Amino acid sequence: MVSDFQFKDRYSCEDLVNIVAILRAPGGCPWDAEQSHESIRRDFIEETYEVIEAINKKNPEMLREELGDVLLQVVFHTLIETEKGVFTFDDVCDEICKKLIIRHPHVFGDVNVASTEEVLTNWDAIKMSTKQQKNTTEAMLSVPREFPALMRAAKIQKKASKAGFDWKDIKGTLDKVKEETAEVEEAISCGDSELLKEEIGDLLFAVVNVSRFSGVDPEEALTVASDKFLDRFSLVEKMASEQGIDIKTADVEKFDELWEKAKLILKEQTP
Repeated sequence: MVSDFQFKDRYSCEDLVNIVAILRAPGGCPWDAEQSHESIRRDFIEETYEVIEAINKKNPEMLREELGDVLLQVVFHTLIETEKGVFTFDDVCDEICKKLIIRHPHVFGDVNVASTEEVLTNWDAIKMSTKQQKNTTEAMLSVPREFPALMRAAKIQKKASKAGFDWKDIKGTLDKVKEETAEVEEAISCGDSELLKEEIGDLLFAVVNVSRFSGVDPEEALTVASDKFLDRFSLVEKMASEQGIDIKTADVEKFDELWEKAKLILKEQTP
């Protein structure tokens, strides 16, 4: 036990930094001491998704807890660099404060804006300038490859659109989906697995364009579709069990019959 640690009724952000430092110091926690950026990077992603879950559930207590877990990840990664003498938590706070001030000249400067659109336009221009991005390609390349694929595609397409590279209307995006679907079918008939992977990627990219053009977040849309599929499959499995049907061996016609019935039942239950 740390002999000089002060227990409190309420702790601050400074206390969090100190606690993590104690955990990683000699005599602290062996597990914490062994961790690196690479070993805990997936934890950061998981904690972030749990924040999203709390937001979706509109649960403030859960949100408070999960935000704390994300903050722990920030402190942990920062402390690893502090131990190397590279930067501190104060340096991280300093940098984000400066970034916010620079990117809000309409608040901290003398720039006038008339709408949210102008704010976002200025934000993008300032971002490109501070990151020394000379063109749209460089801005696109700044979108992390580690993003979920649908999110990355949407962000790249959005940057292209701002540069004037976009469809005139949604019909163009739908026509592109039809074109890419035909190319997927052709790749299947050729039996070329590498070509098929490429064409399926093109088809997904085209669908993201439809989603973006419609103002629909593709990640959210696919999440809802997955939820819907799960609800229907669960009901199909339940009905099959009640009727003594093994869905693993049931013929396609029977499965389709149960599926359509499940769709109807769930539709009737939807308010």
